[in-house]
Amino acid sequence: MSNIDETAFKIDRESSEEEKKATQIVKSLQENGFEAYFAGGAVRDELLGVSAHDIDIATAAKPEEVQKLFPKNFEKGKSFGVVAVHSGDTEYEIATFRSDIGIFDHRRPEKVSYTTAEEDAKRRDFTINGLFYDPIKEKIIDYVGGIDDLKAKVIRFIGDPQERIDED
Repeated sequence: MSNIDETAFKIDRESSEEEKKATQIVKSLQENGFEAYFAGGAVRDELLGVSAHDIDIATAAKPEEVQKLFPKNFEKGKSFGVVAVHSGDTEYEIATFRSDIGIFDHRRPEKVSYTTAEEDAKRRDFTINGLFYDPIKEKIIDYVGGIDDLKAKVIRFIGDPQERIDED
């Protein structure tokens, strides 16, 4: 059974151009039937009241599907499920939800398997970086206790700390 915390969260300021463009990308993905969110550090920063500048997007869409939806793209790590999409002068990394299988060089996985948002969150380093934000529904999706850790000012690894350190 999933231990998910979905919390309403509205950005209480005028969105930056970068955030507006990223929201449009998420909206396009969702309108085409794919689960899609802002991911990681951008979500953490927003919760801390810091404007996000590097917005990564995580989605259920596979790389080929992302490329069909967004013609201004290039493979940034397609074998790892990552496609870069350009909107104006800004580049957004769109990553397919994945789980990593084996570690090649203490950093990159030997292989990836496409999976769910929950499994994707569990492969990330710290709980405060394992958060997702749906800018359309204005809610935070937290599978790993990141919101509580952020409130408590705690930095905690997801899973086995030694494995996460070895990966990084």
